[in-house]
Amino acid sequence: MLCFFGVSLAYGLIISGNILIVVSIKTEIRLHTPMYYFLGSLSGIELCYTAVVVPHILANTFQSEKTITLLSCATQMVFLIGLGSADCFLLAIMAYDRYFAICHPLQYPLIMTVTLCVRLVVASVVIGLFLSLQLVVFIFCLPFCQDRGIEHFFCDAPPMMRLVCATSHIHELSVLVAATIAIAVPFFFIATTYALIVAAVLKLHSAAGRHRAFNTCSSHLTVVLLQYGCCAFMYLRPVSSYHPKQDKFISLVYILGTPFLNPLIYTLRNNEMKGAIAKVLTRKYLSWKIIG
Repeated sequence: MLCFFGVSLAYGLIISGNILIVVSIKTEIRLHTPMYYFLGSLSGIELCYTAVVVPHILANTFQSEKTITLLSCATQMVFLIGLGSADCFLLAIMAYDRYFAICHPLQYPLIMTVTLCVRLVVASVVIGLFLSLQLVVFIFCLPFCQDRGIEHFFCDAPPMMRLVCATSHIHELSVLVAATIAIAVPFFFIATTYALIVAAVLKLHSAAGRHRAFNTCSSHLTVVLLQYGCCAFMYLRPVSSYHPKQDKFISLVYILGTPFLNPLIYTLRNNEMKGAIAKVLTRKYLSWKIIG
């Protein structure tokens, strides 16, 4: 029961926090820029991928036998891994956006058009789901053992690979390749981008300009380290090193922790976001007061 209330509270805060960001960006004209468009898209994706898993976790807390069909398990994995990968790709796109905004400010409005922003977000989701579908089809084509009990809160690649009887280095390598494409490649892209940003910022003569640039990037970099750190720990290692009892709780960090913390990280040091959220909450309060 304590677990149910804890997860329910976290999920409620995730929904309210991310919806508040999406609504604030949508209604505040000053935030109609590529940076905030990507932030709103990130919040939307995180709402979707938590919705894939958390309701099922909550429903299972009241069941003595926690079961799931193979089809439901496969579907859950496709959307969980696909949207999680899209999250990683989108964080890389946000670094790309910051690079052009800081290093090429004059060309920035010409490069980061509305059409390009939409295409980048759609591409991150489509590529993420495509990679996920290939990985899930590969895993579910492998022979499973008779004992199909998953010591995990939801269907995911590492616990599912432990159910495979004919495990080999080729099978593990296939999972690692997919994880490398979705996690390691975007992370190295972000690291390279930030190296270029730091080099450009250090050349600025204005101390205020340097502070503003670093302040803009610090929130994104914090989210990157949190998201990629959790994902790398779970996916970029051999299945043999997987510890079910410990890792199932660690998995809750990137399912509940990062979607909960991201709205806080992006708003605490961003005056524009805080102002937009305050306006949204004020309008809601006044409308409730008028209705009441």
